Amino acid sequence: MMQRILTFFERYSFGVCTYLGERFNISIAKIRLFFIYSSFLAVGFPIMFYFFAGIVLDIRHYIKRMRTRVMDW
Repeated sequence: MMQRILTFFERYSFGVCTYLGERFNISIAKIRLFFIYSSFLAVGFPIMFYFFAGIVLDIRHYIKRMRTRVMDW
């Protein structure tokens, strides 16, 4: 059951922690723990940041995908 929950979140999450971890060469698990602990301390502000960053990353991915389609013509 726990593995199914983890798989669901890994598949449908935005990938913000993965992006930050690869960008700054930090462990992804440490970044996730930071988001979890800071959301308890800051009453949800990091969760809002996570969703905003996820939307921005999704838009960037969409734009890059559209740009490569235009370049293929």
